[in-house]
Amino acid sequence: MKDKIVVGLDIGSTKICALVGKKDQFGKIELLGMGKAPSEGVTRGVVINIDKTVTAISEAIEEAEQTSGIDIRIVNVGIAGQHIKSLKQNGSITRDSAENEITRNDVNRLINDMYRIVTPPGNEIIHVMPQDYTVDFETGIKEPIGMSGIKLEADFNIITAQTSAINNINRCVKRTGLEIENLILEPIASSLSVLTDEEREAGVVLVDIGGGTSDVAIFYENIIRHTAVIPFGGDIITSDIKEGCRIMTGQAEKLKVKFGKAIVEKANVNEFVSIPGLRGRSPKEISVRNLAHIIEARMQEIIESVHQEIIKSGYLNKLVGGIVITGGGSQLRNCKQLFEFMTGMDARVGYPNEYLGKTKVEAAKSPMYATTIGLVMAGFRALDDRDTKYQTQINNNTATSKTKTKAKQASGGDFFRKIIERTKGLLIDDFDDKKNNY
Repeated sequence: MKDKIVVGLDIGSTKICALVGKKDQFGKIELLGMGKAPSEGVTRGVVINIDKTVTAISEAIEEAEQTSGIDIRIVNVGIAGQHIKSLKQNGSITRDSAENEITRNDVNRLINDMYRIVTPPGNEIIHVMPQDYTVDFETGIKEPIGMSGIKLEADFNIITAQTSAINNINRCVKRTGLEIENLILEPIASSLSVLTDEEREAGVVLVDIGGGTSDVAIFYENIIRHTAVIPFGGDIITSDIKEGCRIMTGQAEKLKVKFGKAIVEKANVNEFVSIPGLRGRSPKEISVRNLAHIIEARMQEIIESVHQEIIKSGYLNKLVGGIVITGGGSQLRNCKQLFEFMTGMDARVGYPNEYLGKTKVEAAKSPMYATTIGLVMAGFRALDDRDTKYQTQINNNTATSKTKTKAKQASGGDFFRKIIERTKGLLIDDFDDKKNNY
């Protein structure tokens, strides 16, 4: 059987990145190759220019194919943007009998029903995430499978996205000759690569500061409780520097990365940076202290928005794990300290290293690739879930076959056994073709 290969495709506002990975013998992700290209057709997580985005995706995929030696056909794609909305909803189903145990099929039926609820015009549901279950008015149940009851209820966190934004992503990916296997909310993907199980249990806030947006995801007791997308990221800081210092965009980005600090007091008053002038013009002297003033003002705005989302979630005083900052913006000097000062919560920078094995792509260990690595991990989880469901179906078929009467077994036992084995073989072979995700 071939190794299963998964490809994550992050269509970001600053870059478009594709990562190819497989699992090693220890269950860790081994990165086989990476491709990236500047993103000129995406603004704040939303595709605004189809042609430019298609070109960038093609470049990233081609580079990923060359570095990994894999012919890429199927990808797991992230989605973000200010159009993403999170809403709470309650749902319930009534079962036929209280004597029979609640099964996975009952839970799936309840979840699938939630995908049919009415959403605002122009929006559709991309994720349905159960919070707590209720069985016959017994509340606070984390796992209802195996219990007995007639009425099964649950509170849900439902994530919606604009249909037009989804369609534009689909259109871009299909025009490059690829197929989307899973469309995943980016903060959920990032959480897979940088958060620990202990943090999710204790309660933690994930803040992914990207180029166009900052994504927020709040976990408590291993359940994602709240998500939000803040329409500010690293690009707007660069834009502020460009306007405040009256320099070119490229110069502003380099200035931010090399000399930027998120706290003014950390910048030296006597430190200056010389920026080359345009043709025939003298160089421009930029004060590192003034640069820090510009950066701190915008970072404070981003952190205030994050803090408001934490308060809105209702979990402000329950998040023992504090804040984990990731994404390209997390690499800004003193970013962690500013988060701690403004929120009063512990913070750390999240690196996507814990779940990585040996890799040919050392650069991918940076926080700026947390989302892309998370998309690869999400793809493997989807494959594992599909494997489990398929094996359960096969086991059920086998168990059903054993309930045949002895008369039938005597007259045609070999016939039924051969049919089951033949069917089992066909099902597995057919599934293997699908699960080699590349």
